Amino acid sequence: MLWVKSFHIVFVASWFAGLFYLPRIFVNLAMVPPGSEAERARLLLMARKLMRFTTILAVPAVALGLWLWLIYGIGLGAGNGWMHAKLGVVLLVLGYHHACGRLLRKFEAGPVAHSHVWFRWFNEIPVLMMVAIVVLVVVKPF
Repeated sequence: MLWVKSFHIVFVASWFAGLFYLPRIFVNLAMVPPGSEAERARLLLMARKLMRFTTILAVPAVALGLWLWLIYGIGLGAGNGWMHAKLGVVLLVLGYHHACGRLLRKFEAGPVAHSHVWFRWFNEIPVLMMVAIVVLVVVKPF
């Protein structure tokens, strides 16, 4: 079980690294001046590659988490409300990941309606979700 848990942590940390950096690329894309096609193309290429890599990392992170939950029974049974809350936050992380993919497609289609300031705030969301997950898993408040 410790091997599964170790690899789960590694893949989750790697997945979040991508979710931390991808919106940072969106900030830069939102700041590209009109007519700077080479800069825009370079940033879009970086964003596409990072999105693909982040998605690949998410799959084993979720699969190993399900393994720990369903096979080893971590978080099952009475008094494990923290696990239900954690799973809720994980669903939010998956939604955020999906939203990043949608935003990337919008950038590929042309200019987006949001400013670089909006993307700076959007970039903070995965930090809050990761803090929530770590607190729920370590502290187990309920």
